[in-house]
Amino acid sequence: MITEIGLKRQFANAGLVVALSVAGAAAAQSLPKEGSYAYTACWSGIANSIAFSKTHFASSYEMTGTVRSDQPGSYGDKDSFRCVGSNASFAGKVRSSSTCEAIDSDGDKRLSYFSTGSDGLTVREQVTGTGKYEGMVSHTTVTPLGPFPVIKPGTFQNCNRQTGTYKLK
Repeated sequence: MITEIGLKRQFANAGLVVALSVAGAAAAQSLPKEGSYAYTACWSGIANSIAFSKTHFASSYEMTGTVRSDQPGSYGDKDSFRCVGSNASFAGKVRSSSTCEAIDSDGDKRLSYFSTGSDGLTVREQVTGTGKYEGMVSHTTVTPLGPFPVIKPGTFQNCNRQTGTYKLK
């Protein structure tokens, strides 16, 4: 069972994961070399948990989702993504990490790694990209819209608003 703190940390980490792993996606090859974006990303997933105590727990998860841009057909619109990750709380100090891949309608992909330390700060590394995403740099702000109610034990779903800038090589 995932604790409330674990779910909040998972959703916060997932939001950053989605924002930064999906950033830079395009519906066409004509994506400008740099620009700004605003969209909503939604996902659902399955979690496996160890509920050792209120202050000691761990979980792993896999989630998939999609993106819808404020401006249909623009930056990030109709992208899909998949992430795997884990969360742990040791004496109330929560840590998490995630690896995500995202794909756009052209088939170009991005791979990102995220980690959140016990200080609550998330660090992102844009590992690599294919096609137009080779050498991509992005900056994203994420605003969670959930969490939403759990419909089935062991699952989760959420959405967030993402805005930012990108620059392609």
